[in-house]
Order: sequence, then structure tokens, then C-alpha cells
Amino acid sequence: MYYRRKILLALLQVFGGELSKLDLQKYLFLFNASGNKTFFDFIPYKYGCYSFQSNQDLSTLSKYNLVEESEKSWRLKDKTNFLNSLNTKDKISLTAFYQKFNYLTGNKLIKYVYEHYPYYAINSTIAEEILDGGQYKTVLKNKPNKNGYAVYSIGYEGKSVEHFTNELIKEDVRVLCDIRKNAFSMKYGFSKKQLKFIVENVGIKYVHIPELGIVSGKRKQLNSKEDYEMLFKDYEENILPENKDALEELYKIFLQNKRIALMCFEADHNYCHRSRTCNALAEINEKETNYQHL
Repeated sequence: MYYRRKILLALLQVFGGELSKLDLQKYLFLFNASGNKTFFDFIPYKYGCYSFQSNQDLSTLSKYNLVEESEKSWRLKDKTNFLNSLNTKDKISLTAFYQKFNYLTGNKLIKYVYEHYPYYAINSTIAEEILDGGQYKTVLKNKPNKNGYAVYSIGYEGKSVEHFTNELIKEDVRVLCDIRKNAFSMKYGFSKKQLKFIVENVGIKYVHIPELGIVSGKRKQLNSKEDYEMLFKDYEENILPENKDALEELYKIFLQNKRIALMCFEADHNYCHRSRTCNALAEINEKETNYQHL
């Protein structure tokens, strides 16, 4: 079992075996924030900090009959002592964490998180009613609001979907342009339907432009820098000219929204066609624009 799932089960255990979905997310967030190791990443969601990965893990654990989901809560079903399955440091930390925070539940717990981590309240639908005027102003100050035209490129290799989405939020990206040929991934959160749901629920529009992708067959046997250069030369000389309409549509999206990000898989943009798409966009762009590879 993944260690992070043991953390989830042990957290439920120390808090009496059942937690509301909101409380569980907040406790998990605070436990992550209190330690030196991050088990889950979080994004600012409609009720504050939220980890899609933790929710997916809980759904998986329910299939193994370890937890049970109701409309508003998660309940531990297995009687195993999951706290003892953690290493000594995490066991001590989680026990101390319970002693520090168990008195906070519901709106008091949410308010505590919003006060201490205002960035995670920027998309909250309840922040204004839970916080006082000054605290709510602090939340608004944490909401990115950047001016000017910008084109970013971003790969999701080695990133959680929450980490990836936070990078977009912090740069005030308005549209995520997926330029993979096939918007499918074995990595949780990065297939088209999942990714669209996640980013659009934090205010970022998602569009898929498969015409600007590269078919998987051309990506086989890329073993050297020269192999990549040949692939990208073909992309620039053939694929982009053959899909001029798609590039022009991308340019329209950019002009209308000012701040966009081009996404694909590779962490290093030098080994991804998105760097060439950025170059092609720059050639037709008449706006003073910041280009940056995240």
C-alpha cells in the first residue's frame, strides 16, 4: 500500500474513525503543513484547500473495503491499527497533531485554515461569510491578478495535478491549452476529462488542440539530442504548416484571454514540441508578450 494511503487511514483512526469530508481535507492539509514531508498537494478550491489525489485514494481504499463513503463523510471500516503502520516520527507527529487540533471542527476549522493560509481561500465560496472584513481582504490580496500578455509552457512530468494547477493559478493563467495529440495519461488527473474538471473549477478554461500535437509513432526511439532535433525540425517544417488553422485558433485564444499556458508531458521544454509551438506563436504575435517555461 502507498505510504500516503496509510497516512489517510491513520488520520481517520486517531480522529475516532470517521470525519466529515470537509474536516478530513482540512486536517490532512494542516498535517502536511506541520511536517517536513508533503504527502499530498492541495489547490485553492470552492471550500478551501483540497487534494484531488487524496479523494481518489479514499475511493480506491473503499474498493478494498477499508473505508466507507457517505454523502458527507468518510468512515474507517477496517479494525487494523493503521497508526502503528507509520514510521516512528510520523506516528508521534500525528498523535501530537490530534492533541493540538481535535477541538477544531466545521466552520471553526475552516476559519483557522483560511486565517493561516489565505491563498487556499481565494476560490472559496464561503470565505466572506466565515472571515471578518480584514481577514477577507487578506484573502483577496493573495489572489493573483497579473497584467500584460503572457504565454507559458508547462509539462506535468513529475508533478501532481495539484502542484501543476497551482503553478497556473499563481501566474494568473486564464486558459490552459493542451497540445498533446492524445489527451490521455496513466498519471492521475492528467487525462482530458479529469484535467478539464479540475482546472475549470479553479477558474481556468481548458481547451484541447490535438492538431498541434505529435503522433506517438514519431516519438519512438528518441535516444539523443539529435533525435529530438530531427523530430522538432519535422514539426516546424511539416506539422505546423499543415495545421495553420489550429495555430491561428491558438493565437485568437491568446488575444482574447491575454494569459495562456501550452501544456504537454515533458518536464524540460527543450525536449518537448511545446517550445516550438511557442516559437511559432511568437512569430505571428504582434503584442508585447512575456514568454516563460514553467
